[in-house]
Amino acid sequence: MKTDKKLLKLTFLGTGTSQGIPMIASQDPVCLSTDIKDKRLRSSVLISYDDKNYVIDCGPDFRQQMLRENVLLINAVLFTHEHADHTAGIDDLRPYCYKIGEMPIYLNDRTLTSLEQRFQYIFSVENRYPGAPSVTANIVKNDSFFIDDLKVTPIQVLHGNLPILGYRINNVAYLTDVKSISEEEKLKLKDLDFLIVNALRIEKHPTHFNLQEALDFVTEIQPKKTYFTHISHKLGFHKEVSKKLPKNVFLAYDGLKIEA
Repeated sequence: MKTDKKLLKLTFLGTGTSQGIPMIASQDPVCLSTDIKDKRLRSSVLISYDDKNYVIDCGPDFRQQMLRENVLLINAVLFTHEHADHTAGIDDLRPYCYKIGEMPIYLNDRTLTSLEQRFQYIFSVENRYPGAPSVTANIVKNDSFFIDDLKVTPIQVLHGNLPILGYRINNVAYLTDVKSISEEEKLKLKDLDFLIVNALRIEKHPTHFNLQEALDFVTEIQPKKTYFTHISHKLGFHKEVSKKLPKNVFLAYDGLKIEA
């Protein structure tokens, strides 16, 4: 008997860089745009699979993103790295912890150490604040692992000189804050249906792909479709940049949903 294949559904919770768009106090034309696709919260995605929800990164806009998408349950959080635009929303996991108890989080050693220092009231055994979210830390090495029935393959990349994580889940890869990646790690990106990768701006940047570097990476990896994320206002207007992209390469935008 033929069974229906389970679909992985991915929602772009945010597609902006660390300061979002519009950036505070900016008079840049992109920041003043009235196009909803030029309004970008900090980068994060929601992955829904088999009636469960997983988030990659929970930044300072996490609460707003969860309310916008009406997410009633989160079952785990994966972190790419420790920077505030990817972690500052961790306290807002509390309502989900009320529902499921301890929230599984997946992250590398360095990110855990950073969170333990910055959010001592959450992670401290002796001085833990009673209203803080409860989390269970799972250290990600360079081996595939399972979250429930979902296979996750970590992708090691460099954010400038900082080693951080991307993730491949089924045939979807989510890479943000990438500046370089080894040939060995690129082998994990074969035969992708969807590649999601950062394209910060037109000009080069010391710690992120610019647009041309991201396009060159797409040419090398050859996914079926690519969505650019972690976008700053210096990339330009969504509508104008989209017209210049190759076939099957798109700018993601907040609220965009894809299925794999």
